[in-house]
Amino acid sequence: MAMHTRSDGEPHGRLLLIDGDDAGAPLVAETLTQSLGGSLRITIAAGGRHAAELLRDTGFDIVLADLSSLRDLSERSDDAVGRLVRLADGALVVALSDGASVSAAVGAMRAGAHDYVVKPVSGPAMAARIGELAQRHGKARALSIEPRNEGRADFAGFIGASSAMQFVYEQIGRIATSSAPVFITGESGTGKDVCAEALHAEGPRYGKRMVAINCAAIPRDLMESELFGVARGAFTGAHEDRKGAAELADGGTLFLDEIGEMDLSLQSKLLRFLQTGTLSRVGESGVRHVDVRVICATNRNPMQLITEKKFREDLFYRLHVLPIHLPPLRQRPTDIMVLARHFLALYATEEHKRFSGFAPEVASLLTSAEWPGNVRQLQNLVRRLVVMCDGGEITMPMFSAADIESRGVVVSPELASRTDRRQAILPMWQQEQRIIEDAIASFGGNVSLAAAALEISPSTIYRKRQGWAEMAAAG
Repeated sequence: MAMHTRSDGEPHGRLLLIDGDDAGAPLVAETLTQSLGGSLRITIAAGGRHAAELLRDTGFDIVLADLSSLRDLSERSDDAVGRLVRLADGALVVALSDGASVSAAVGAMRAGAHDYVVKPVSGPAMAARIGELAQRHGKARALSIEPRNEGRADFAGFIGASSAMQFVYEQIGRIATSSAPVFITGESGTGKDVCAEALHAEGPRYGKRMVAINCAAIPRDLMESELFGVARGAFTGAHEDRKGAAELADGGTLFLDEIGEMDLSLQSKLLRFLQTGTLSRVGESGVRHVDVRVICATNRNPMQLITEKKFREDLFYRLHVLPIHLPPLRQRPTDIMVLARHFLALYATEEHKRFSGFAPEVASLLTSAEWPGNVRQLQNLVRRLVVMCDGGEITMPMFSAADIESRGVVVSPELASRTDRRQAILPMWQQEQRIIEDAIASFGGNVSLAAAALEISPSTIYRKRQGWAEMAAAG
């Protein structure tokens, strides 16, 4: 993502950088200026009070606030951020924090910040994030922001060169070195397991074990013993002591996939484990100390689960220290053909076949598809094409010959016609539901922030969700 200057060479907007580091702040401003292409006029405020004065007198489009520099405005960083948000009068507010104060940054989000970023962050990554926020909040045109794909096309198992993925790569690189819990959100098929593996591989625990446990795949009555282990004689069939996933991961990483499916009774024990670093095997009275970095993931809305009393709020905030949200494939269309070509080459080699690529009309259809199953759906589709076809260029007839059927993908010339495309138009309420749910997912389940981005009230979202649930129940 890049920002471009106006034709007259004048900056298109104003950015306020709040940073009390006398030596570091000018360097940050210089790096941002280079990365933003001179499109924003940057003003530096040494602290919260100075920033408040500037905000009263001058209109800004973007505010980057280092939380440690706001203490002169309020001892509580979330109170300081809330005050800045009110004074900013609609500007994009991004909280910046180092790894030691990420919990305060979460509070800043709840206070109204549009986003937060863990420091240090490179200029290009920050520019990409600013661009995405500006587009999300309808300020891209006013700030003359245009998308540009640049940067690495792969990182630690991920494939994609879009600005959205560049930011994910940057987050992983910064977060991997910490021992704080990571909370990964994203739709099914976006690569949450790949993200967890990347965090482990890029961090200091790489030489130790990473143990993954799927909370949705294990029966509830076995989940505790799978997680914490079991002592000999604890129940019928327990013929020997057995370590659980947490003990097996000692010194390394414990990945709890589909954390939203964990039973409430076990959630309390997980919370105690996170607080104390100790566990007891099933049927054992003593405690064992373990040192693990916990990463969890879910494709569900955690805030909705909390509202429905299916997930403990205290556990959520204990886990939700370093959040990473993986964007759905439909929100990064420039990566679709990059992924498709990668999978085509991969499976062609595996099947000992030769393919030259995708015909233009096929590429167009793939790029414009919805991909409800995200990267996994695209991967499966390409693999099936490779298996069912002999080689050469992937054409529309080859789709039909392979009898590819995939929701969100047009698979034949007939379906590609303009007349038949009209059949794919969704009712207004379904389009509205998709827009709202996408916004909520983009903010990691935070309904208030999603409502602010959509310029509607949170109560409107809750009311509409209730209506959709009633419609689903009636149907």
